[in-house]
Amino acid sequence: MTTETLNISEAQLVEYSQAHNEPAWMTELRKEALKLTETLEMPKPDKTKINKWDFDSFKQHETTGEVFNALDELPEAVKEIIDIKNSENLIIQHNNTLAFTKVSESASNDGVIVEGLSEALVNHPDLVKQHLMNETVTVDEHRLTALHTALINGGIFVYVPKNVVVEHPIQYVVLHDDADASFYNHVIITTEESAEVTYVENYLSNAASEAGQLNIISEVNAGANSKITYGSVDYLDKGFTGHIIRRGVTAEDATINWALGLMNEGSQIIDNTTNLIGDRSESALKSVVVGTGDQKINLTSKIVQYGKETNGYILKHGVMREHASTVFNGIGYIKHGGTKSVANQESRVLMLSEHARGDANPILLIDEDDVEAGHAASVGRVDPEQLYYLMSRGISQQEAERLVIHGFLDPVVRELPIEEVKRQLSEVIELKVNK
Repeated sequence: MTTETLNISEAQLVEYSQAHNEPAWMTELRKEALKLTETLEMPKPDKTKINKWDFDSFKQHETTGEVFNALDELPEAVKEIIDIKNSENLIIQHNNTLAFTKVSESASNDGVIVEGLSEALVNHPDLVKQHLMNETVTVDEHRLTALHTALINGGIFVYVPKNVVVEHPIQYVVLHDDADASFYNHVIITTEESAEVTYVENYLSNAASEAGQLNIISEVNAGANSKITYGSVDYLDKGFTGHIIRRGVTAEDATINWALGLMNEGSQIIDNTTNLIGDRSESALKSVVVGTGDQKINLTSKIVQYGKETNGYILKHGVMREHASTVFNGIGYIKHGGTKSVANQESRVLMLSEHARGDANPILLIDEDDVEAGHAASVGRVDPEQLYYLMSRGISQQEAERLVIHGFLDPVVRELPIEEVKRQLSEVIELKVNK
């Protein structure tokens, strides 16, 4: 596959970069990445054939949106997922336009940076360069990482200095309401030593899409003794083909916890990985998935443990309806030298239709003796006796299925560490269940 299939040229990318006042190194990075798309191979997700998936078609590289000057100007769809009265740190991206930014006075005074990536490339180019595509993800990893790098058209940059605890969560909302929009968003979250931050992102659609692209990369870097809590509820239209990478790296005594509601309507490949580099660092990857229609979802949750006395925990539950199918890969990998580390995981898939498919693959790779590791996995169909019992009490089949789904997903939803994510996720699950 070559760049002839892309609706953009190198000259147009240079023009885009210069129009956004990007530093020269970013312009060159885009050009180099575009050339790499001609030679790099596509990723090869386990048990999922993507040779017929369309990762290239998009109508426009940049689709503009409305800019908002105050919270009360925000669309109702956005107001429903933020706390207007208590929202202190907020960035809104409307299609590919940075539409609204609010940062609390206390965070600003402490030196915290919360900016759209386009802003940060202008205001803090050296700091962005330090963390963009050179720690947790590389440009040449495969063709889709190169494509992402060339076409970055949105995202957020968060930097928390040493010893700073950000009091209020930072929320990043991406609103899609233009059928021509595609998202190559890049997220960078970095905490220095003994810092702490909670970050929540939301993707939501107000319009149908045709041949839309969702090629997202998040890079999360936790300094020594720092803590990052990353929550997300994704709910974009089925017109988007998705390739989503969220990766983290920890220094000693650091923590990265993930709480992900993966509710997009389109087929997608999702890679959520944490590299526990420092001794005594830890990570919990908790995710919930609901598949409908003809969706195909491949989700890899991976924790690689390099340091001593590290702790990795993977928990994910998925519900497949109609003809939807999923592959759950859970990988706990304790490297040589990671003595006294703990790696545990649980993956469960519930199928609500005879046509739905699920595949849960727990994998433990252990290069050390003095460790603790375990896994649990299950794939099964809904118990007809449960539905019959509920329906015998006068409950409709649709309502019975709804109760079963919520009951199956609740053990994960209940464990999510961010209350706002729990609320949003419960609402989105309800929307998908009632379709």
